[in-house]
Amino acid sequence: MTLTDELSAIAGEAFAGEGLESSLGLVRVSDRPDLAQFQCNGALAAAKAQKENPRALAARIAARLEATGMFSKVEIAGPGFINLSLRDETLAERANALAADARSGGWRREEPETIVIDYGGPNVAKPLHVGHLRSAIIGESLKRLLRFVGDEAVGDIHLGDWGLQMGQLISELERRRPDLPYFQEGANGPFPSEPPLTLADLEEMYPTASAACKSDPARAEEARKATAALQAGRPGYRALWRHFVDLSVAALKRDYDDLGVSFDLWKGEADMDPLIPDLVEDLKSKGLVEESEGAQIIRVAREDDKKETPPVILVNSQGAVGYHATDIATIQDRVRNIHPDRMLYVVDQRQRLHFEQVFRVADRAGIFPESRLEHLWFGTMNGKDGKPFKTRAGDVLKLRDLIDMVETRARERLEESGFAEGFGEAERLDIAHKIGVAALKFADLSNPRTSDYVFDLDRFLAFEGKTGPYLLYAVVRVRSVEAKARAVGAGAPGDIVITAPEERELALALLAFGDAVRAAYEKRMPHHLCDHAFRLAQSFSKFYAACRIADEPDDRIRSSRLRFSATVAAQLGCALDILGLEAPARM
Repeated sequence: MTLTDELSAIAGEAFAGEGLESSLGLVRVSDRPDLAQFQCNGALAAAKAQKENPRALAARIAARLEATGMFSKVEIAGPGFINLSLRDETLAERANALAADARSGGWRREEPETIVIDYGGPNVAKPLHVGHLRSAIIGESLKRLLRFVGDEAVGDIHLGDWGLQMGQLISELERRRPDLPYFQEGANGPFPSEPPLTLADLEEMYPTASAACKSDPARAEEARKATAALQAGRPGYRALWRHFVDLSVAALKRDYDDLGVSFDLWKGEADMDPLIPDLVEDLKSKGLVEESEGAQIIRVAREDDKKETPPVILVNSQGAVGYHATDIATIQDRVRNIHPDRMLYVVDQRQRLHFEQVFRVADRAGIFPESRLEHLWFGTMNGKDGKPFKTRAGDVLKLRDLIDMVETRARERLEESGFAEGFGEAERLDIAHKIGVAALKFADLSNPRTSDYVFDLDRFLAFEGKTGPYLLYAVVRVRSVEAKARAVGAGAPGDIVITAPEERELALALLAFGDAVRAAYEKRMPHHLCDHAFRLAQSFSKFYAACRIADEPDDRIRSSRLRFSATVAAQLGCALDILGLEAPARM
């Protein structure tokens, strides 16, 4: 139970005591912290329903709240708002309970679910680029958040490894190296265990093959035939495909690992291919499939659609299946093997129609309810010109190059700021990497998921303001306070007491964590956690500036402030871990 949950329950009892619905006692953080810590607006709705004066009703509720002895101030404002402020003793009691909690006061679900979260989607043979950044960062944070609140979360990368690009690559390699055993007609293997090309070769081949197929119909036909042969099971092509996938996955794992992103499942579209024939027959048996111009389609439009929703093309006129069929089969595969309660897709906003179509088919077919399929779409990362971020040459920036660029700039910022002076080279590199990744991740996560944002590396890497580096520095500073206290023999942390306004503000900031976790979870919006972490760091900074800690002469106050510091360090660390940020031991 969060602090606002507890206060809402208490206020609900006061409303119930007046013969009113307890739900009217909802308490939230005050819009005017200069006037009160919390507010309850239920008296206005209650008075309207009861046809009585809202201030008179609010006065009766206020009297019941005052009688609890929890509040230092219960005031009626405006037409009947109830402003509430807790007594310092009440606040300290709740802060001490939070300090003893291994989860730092984080909200937890009463009925956890098993949830598959799909947040990858890279294509084999293509390097990760900035367009993959947001899904990876947001998805990883949401996966960690799901697990923190008690859900069993399964992260799935969902590789693009079975489409036309495979045929383009195979046919391109055959043109360059027709002597390879994979291309010998009727060859069944065994084939070489080592790939006949490198990752660099693969990355160079893909755009060359793609461009050739776009400009030359004959070349495009070669690729289609190679794709069909691959999917039909030609041994040499399957062996080549396996090399392509293995090379790509090794590179993907390195890049994702540098971002602190990981997946539990590395399945791709190819894993779904064997399921497609039975899926199509099942959908036909349920009367969902109809013929249209040689294709097999499923109509998903509804009368209340604001825009026309086109049908799903399950199998095209050439007999090939596309992304719709693959995604429906993926849902079916997850149901059979994982038995999830819910599936989340962290994929950009351009795919909204696609997922709406897929979810409707899954629901109509009885595979999985549409209400438990969520497309968590996101906006774009733009350059300062307001357009999707690219290099100066107008190319899409590789994610590997972006990470290297950010780390290099982070090292420069360390030197400019005077941090890490006298540290060894390996430690400076580690700190620069953590600062760079924190800058990238926090810049993304601190914006509402559905918003676009502007890539501004200098601003992201600042050690002041609402940035990742500022939060890392805040964690390091709190830990240094604890280390200094141990060095001077300041004693052990004790019970929290509130003796200064900055301590009151810090206690309130700590106790807001539960609500921030719940808001981030229920809205699928990590920026609520970013906001909380920043406010907590600011509150600690004020506390640190105004209150003596290790050298406080009063033993009781000193031990209280040491407890405050330890609790802030634990909660900040917890919040940053959910966001996927890692603080260095020192800076």
